[in-house]
Amino acid sequence: MTLLVTGGAGFIGSNFVLDWLADPATAGETVVNLDALTYAGNLRNLAALQGDPRHHFVHGDICDRALIDRLLAEHRPRAIVHFAAESHVDRSIHGPGAFMRTNIDGTFTLLEAARGHWSGLPADEKAVFRFHHVSTDEVYGSLAPDAPAFTETHPYEPNSPYSASKAASDHLVRAWHHTYGLPVVTTNCSNNYGPWHFPEKLIPLMIVNALAGKPLPVYGDGRQIRDWLYVGDHCSAIRAVLARGRLGETYNIGGWNEQANIDIVHTICALLDELRPDPAGRYARLITHVTDRPGHDRRYAIDARKIERELGWRPAETFATGIRKTVQWYLAHGDWVQEVQSGTYRDWVAANYAQR
Repeated sequence: MTLLVTGGAGFIGSNFVLDWLADPATAGETVVNLDALTYAGNLRNLAALQGDPRHHFVHGDICDRALIDRLLAEHRPRAIVHFAAESHVDRSIHGPGAFMRTNIDGTFTLLEAARGHWSGLPADEKAVFRFHHVSTDEVYGSLAPDAPAFTETHPYEPNSPYSASKAASDHLVRAWHHTYGLPVVTTNCSNNYGPWHFPEKLIPLMIVNALAGKPLPVYGDGRQIRDWLYVGDHCSAIRAVLARGRLGETYNIGGWNEQANIDIVHTICALLDELRPDPAGRYARLITHVTDRPGHDRRYAIDARKIERELGWRPAETFATGIRKTVQWYLAHGDWVQEVQSGTYRDWVAANYAQR
């Protein structure tokens, strides 16, 4: 039994691979892990699997059809779990081309390869094959403060190059199911946080900047609201959908944790004050409001009742427990943080924040 995971050296993908091979229910399976190792992919995330014959890492691009065809023919996976994506809104504003290529062209390439592979399988293998597409709540656009949370039938209204590219990939997956019968499931998750999160996103950026005594840049008034999902809970939800989700269906995955960005930053500062006090004073002194980014959505909120009703899934972590685990992880893994903050990362931070 084999799983093909794309983007399995990234933040969510690596957490999923580690979780999959650690769980007794799936520990006997093999994971073929395909990742292009762009700036956000890091094999150190998977160091615990070094030498493990169940983990087969392949350095490659999801746009490479010949490679995908070869992997499918050689390993005959029972499912593809598709994490690989460019996922940072700010980067998509600076350079949208990479998002169109990976998120749209890459998903198209995978779908076509999967369709060719699936159509040639024996009846028993064909019946259990799945293509699991991992997407985002950002495809739904922005919510008013008192509007109901996003359900799976909410209209798509993407507002950034990133969310537009993910919306396009969602539509492709849906079309390949309805046109060709490819057995797909799609999940749209809220903002993830937790271990191995590249420090360009809000929570890890605030942690690493605070520990370095650097400004904590908060866009605009900081009142943008997001639903926050601990990455371990996301992994367990994907397991549930992959095992029991209805074909062709979409499931929203959320943490039931709506928080304003500025409140997240204050929570992180308070935890660091407790866990690693700074002799220079409280970390909140470093909070710096900067010019907001273009088209910044004000609120996302996930209604995750469908996955609970149909599959019995609910998040195990509250925000209080999850954010404490996350801060503790970064405090214990300073070597990893130092390694990923390369010259390229510093150049990006300078380009995105220097003029704000």
